[in-house]
This record gives sequence, structure tokens and C-alpha cells, in this order.
Amino acid sequence: MSEFVEKVRALVRTGDVRISEHGYDELAEDRLNAREVLGGVEAAVIVEEYLTFPKGPCGLFLQQDRTGAPIHVVWGIPRGHDKPAVLITAYRPDTGRWDQTFTRRR
Repeated sequence: MSEFVEKVRALVRTGDVRISEHGYDELAEDRLNAREVLGGVEAAVIVEEYLTFPKGPCGLFLQQDRTGAPIHVVWGIPRGHDKPAVLITAYRPDTGRWDQTFTRRR
């Protein structure tokens, strides 16, 4: 497991989380709630990591909603800081753009 993934999980466990405005908009658009996204990070699978992203390291996680359906969540940590974990966006992946595992782009 990557150090970044473990850091995000540890921050979520301690409640050191911020949800971006865009994250709130996307949660509402796909009828997701913050609790299910926060609760799913422990079992999440990292799909892509962007450790040199200008705003700070971030990664695309494959998680599940409360019904077990796949969701993609982008988590980040602000550049130059150790916290908080920032929920940047969360959405239901498009089956036309992802393979059946939702871990590889078509």
C-alpha cells in the first residue's frame, strides 16, 4: 500500500477531513452522502496516484457506496501540508469510459 493511501486513511480515521465545494456539488449530483464516502475509504483501492500534482498529492480511489455500487473518489492533501485529507470529488464512474473493474480507462 502506498504511503499516500495510508496517510489519507489515517486522516479520515481521525476526522481530519475537508470536502471541497466541488466535492459537495458532485456528491449531491450523484446522490452520494459524505458519510458513505468517508466510511468507504478503508476498503478503497487506489486506481491512480498523482503525487506531483501542483496543488498537492492526490489520488483516484475506487470505493463502494452503501449498496455496494462502485464510486470514484479523488482524495488529496494540500501541497506543503500534512493535513487535512480533502475530498476533491466523488462520482459514479461511467461504464462507457471504464472497464468492468472500474480501475482501467477504456
